[in-house]
Amino acid sequence: MTLKGVLDQFEQHRIERVKLGVFDVDGLLRGKYVGPDKFKSAAEGGLSFCDVIFGWDIGDVLYDNVTVTGWHTGYPDGPCSIDLDTFRLIPWEPGTAFFLLDVEPPNDTVSPRQVLRRVIAQAEARQLRPCFAAEYEFWMFRENAQSLREKGFRSLTPLSPGMFGYSVLRASQNSPLVLDLFDQLKGFHVDLEGLHTETGPGVYEAAIAVDAALAAADKAALFKTAVKEIAARHNAVPTFMAKWSADLPGSSGHLHQSLWRPWPAENLFFDAERRLPALMRQYVAGLVHNMRELQAMFCPAVNSYKRTVPGTWAPVNATWGVDSRTCAVRAIPGGEKSARIEMRLTGADINPYLAMAASLAAGLDGIEREMEPPEPALNAYEAKNAPPLARNLREATDLFRESAVARKWFGDAFVDHYAATREWEMRQYEKAVTDWELSRYFESI
Repeated sequence: MTLKGVLDQFEQHRIERVKLGVFDVDGLLRGKYVGPDKFKSAAEGGLSFCDVIFGWDIGDVLYDNVTVTGWHTGYPDGPCSIDLDTFRLIPWEPGTAFFLLDVEPPNDTVSPRQVLRRVIAQAEARQLRPCFAAEYEFWMFRENAQSLREKGFRSLTPLSPGMFGYSVLRASQNSPLVLDLFDQLKGFHVDLEGLHTETGPGVYEAAIAVDAALAAADKAALFKTAVKEIAARHNAVPTFMAKWSADLPGSSGHLHQSLWRPWPAENLFFDAERRLPALMRQYVAGLVHNMRELQAMFCPAVNSYKRTVPGTWAPVNATWGVDSRTCAVRAIPGGEKSARIEMRLTGADINPYLAMAASLAAGLDGIEREMEPPEPALNAYEAKNAPPLARNLREATDLFRESAVARKWFGDAFVDHYAATREWEMRQYEKAVTDWELSRYFESI
């Protein structure tokens, strides 16, 4: 997309304002509205964005343990550029266009979108074209931002009651919202392959259409923000927490992936006899071998580890299997287009850029080192010799900080910064007094 082509689109669609955004380490979209004239000058000459977005946490509390920015630097503006190829119209905000920003040096070393770009570049240098597709489970409530806080995030009203997996009835009963999601996401260039209810009150699963890795990550990241904005217009609120209730299933964020020959296009994970090609086996081996060291990128929050427990359709060990949904990695020997690998460790709380970067880097590492995977598992919960996954964010962060694989593929600057942000997250959790502690100890101890 050229700037002239964009401005022609502005005129055609009567664009009155432009929303610019950049995703932070936690996957939050930070941005602003600008007028068309300001957009044009920024597209031609670049713009600046306060680098505090890499210096505070998900609640806008400043980190005390990072070096890329802080009081010691004065939180300056950092240079950015507009990626014109990310142009979108926002159907639920008529007259508004949207673009993503690319973070320029020096903060590009810690920007999630740039981290993924660098791993993709390493794949392309090997004449490989990575493709991804995310699928999310998310829960919907008849609430709003104010009512969530008034209720203390408890006793919330689900969009619909009962355990209605794949329910045509429940989706139809909420068709104004469901159809709006399907149609407006399509208008936002986040096309869905499918959308259906899952097992639980008010829970849905959405499968986003496959695309080249960077575009797929853009769509997966924008999907969450878009669903929240569309749902708000129907007096509803979604959550993408990995596990919002101890009594209900967790929320997955599975990543489907494949490697292609760029030209002529060929799925390198496809085998006409439905066997696993050597390249696919090496990719699987890399995922399994590197999973524990990169788990902090796959499971980025304290809450992520409440989902990865036995018997919950979520993995607990570094395993793989052919079409087994108990494993962390599911190899799917399908057709020429559908043969792929599914990373099942990831939950709905992922930062898609970082989770896809970790998955791709792990797989490429397996190819580069010509690894062979261990024996596949049928029921991973009974796989006695499989390496156990980290049980909490602190353990995962310690493994990540010391990982030679992480430092090779993502660079020291990102590893040190990301590990510091995860350590900060654990510190906030460790000093919190939870409802469980109050109910268990307040009166009895």
